[in-house]
Amino acid sequence: MNGIAQVVVGYTGGKMPDPTYQNIKDATEAVLVEFDPVVISYEEILNEWTQQHHPFMKQQTQYRSAIFVKNEAEREIAEKVVKGLGDSNGLTVYTDIEDVGAFYRAEEYHQDFLNKQKSSRAFNPY
Repeated sequence: MNGIAQVVVGYTGGKMPDPTYQNIKDATEAVLVEFDPVVISYEEILNEWTQQHHPFMKQQTQYRSAIFVKNEAEREIAEKVVKGLGDSNGLTVYTDIEDVGAFYRAEEYHQDFLNKQKSSRAFNPY
């Protein structure tokens, strides 16, 4: 997407430090998206998220759906987008909206995962 500078896979949302895939602790798998707000808005990114993510079932902590926000403006946009997703589908959306905390970069094999897949069955939306 134009305006996306970097996407980093990692872990956040927990209280215990230094989670890893093998020892996720109380964290959630997440992506950190760095973007240029002159080119793309936070709301546009979340709208794209709604096209690629379907949070209509409760999940365990590691795989739960969550949006981590850094301020009240982001929280309001996230709440609006999540509400719109539920309204448009008539389904309950199981997405937590929380203040961002420490983010821990995931292991290298998780970074750019789709492009690393050799299988013809791998889905790449780009």
